[in-house]
Amino acid sequence: MKKNSYMFTNKEHTLKGIMSSILGVISLATLAYAVFMSYRRVGNIPRQYGAAAMLVMVYAFVGIGLGVVSKTERDKFYLFTYLGIILNMLALALISVILYAGAYA
Repeated sequence: MKKNSYMFTNKEHTLKGIMSSILGVISLATLAYAVFMSYRRVGNIPRQYGAAAMLVMVYAFVGIGLGVVSKTERDKFYLFTYLGIILNMLALALISVILYAGAYA
């Protein structure tokens, strides 16, 4: 028979890690919207989409920074920290692919 056991802890998620995850989601959503709208307009895009891509880069760098700083906190849960770092790295990788394709295509 398996005994039900509960582990009580005072650990909590880092606020910077949560903010990093939120910035990662915002970055990916903005980038997806800009790419989708560019596709719908057959490449004839306004400058605002380029500005949105620049903001994606800024948000992604800030998100990575917040994730790295939140990893230094002790006795916390790091789920949102790792999630934020991964999402922001993915956003940076995608914007890099888009810039590379635009330069050499």
